[in-house]
Amino acid sequence: MCYSSGIGSAIKKIKFMVVIEMSKKIFVTGTGTDVGKTFVTALMIKKLRDAGISAGYYKAAASGDEIENIPSDAFYVKKISGLNCDMKNFVSYSYTESVSPHLAAKIFNRPIEFSVVKRDFEAAEKCFDFLTVEGSGGIICPLRFDNKILMQGDVIRELNLSVVAVVDSKLGEINSAVLTVEHLIAKKIPVKGLIFNRFDEKNLLHVDNKDVIEKITKLPVIATVKKNSSELDIAIEKLTALYD
Repeated sequence: MCYSSGIGSAIKKIKFMVVIEMSKKIFVTGTGTDVGKTFVTALMIKKLRDAGISAGYYKAAASGDEIENIPSDAFYVKKISGLNCDMKNFVSYSYTESVSPHLAAKIFNRPIEFSVVKRDFEAAEKCFDFLTVEGSGGIICPLRFDNKILMQGDVIRELNLSVVAVVDSKLGEINSAVLTVEHLIAKKIPVKGLIFNRFDEKNLLHVDNKDVIEKITKLPVIATVKKNSSELDIAIEKLTALYD
């Protein structure tokens, strides 16, 4: 169950004048593991919440450490964004083994069912006006790989989501970012743009990566995020426009 942040939040919402007929969503993927996808997701939600917007989080499958009995990704999103929710309600499958979700599901004998993901996603939609859906690992991540195959891209398409891709600024990201975008386009998944994480505007490699990736993919760089930044440097109107 989620709760309003109070009168101050309501006043901010009136000032922003967002009219929501149904929940707006976006899916956040990354060019690989540990590129800062969870961190950027949290900053996106924080930006929306700071503007007085009802914004929340959902993730189909999380694997790895738990903190306070919450999957670590969800814990960090809650901590950074200020979400006052029971985050367990917004992660369908959680495994403590730090491996791909499909392998963790085999280890714990808890296969991921799309029907459960769809049910929980739709429940999360009803809780928030803006829902940010975090993916697992990179875009080509199997969620299930046994007698049934469920890829992350399958979930994105079935839930009718558009994507924002988080790109690390490090060496090697031209290859990773371009392949990620080309895969999404091949799967006919709409891509709204890129967010560069751990970006240093004085670092020649980072600046060149941004320029080259933007030109090759023909996608806009929506924002750049400095290491350990506490804010997403983007106009709130531009951020909300990413959500469908």
